[in-house]
Amino acid sequence: MTDHPTEPQALADAVTQAMWARDQAARSLGLQILSVKPGYALLAMTVRPDMVNGHHICHGGLIFTLADSAFAYSCNSYNQNTVASGCNIDFLAPGREGDVLEAEAIERSLSGRTGVYDVTVRTRSGTTIALFRGKSYRISGEVIAGLQREDTQ
Repeated sequence: MTDHPTEPQALADAVTQAMWARDQAARSLGLQILSVKPGYALLAMTVRPDMVNGHHICHGGLIFTLADSAFAYSCNSYNQNTVASGCNIDFLAPGREGDVLEAEAIERSLSGRTGVYDVTVRTRSGTTIALFRGKSYRISGEVIAGLQREDTQ
């Protein structure tokens, strides 16, 4: 008998903790994980003064990073190493200094090694800032190594 999680939500929680411990980029940007479920993630980021560009709005690359991070946590929630094979983003409104942006990633399709995830970035007041679509590809290995082999014994 193993002490590793087998229930889908417990597995998603364990994977989230393991990824977060190694995710220096997300931590350095002050990202917060609000919720992760199988195929779903909700992350937040407060737009700091050092995140605004020459137009005094949130740099698009940082909005992309927030969306990409939500995408990563949602598609890795099954403990199978998964990376982006492609993604795109449409910026709809500016994020401003002091805004708390939330990125909600929802799995739309998962078949074999590939998946499609939609991420909506909004302000806490509900203004949609960006729409992101990511395509995932499962590579070899697990986020928490050896977990699946142990669970099948």
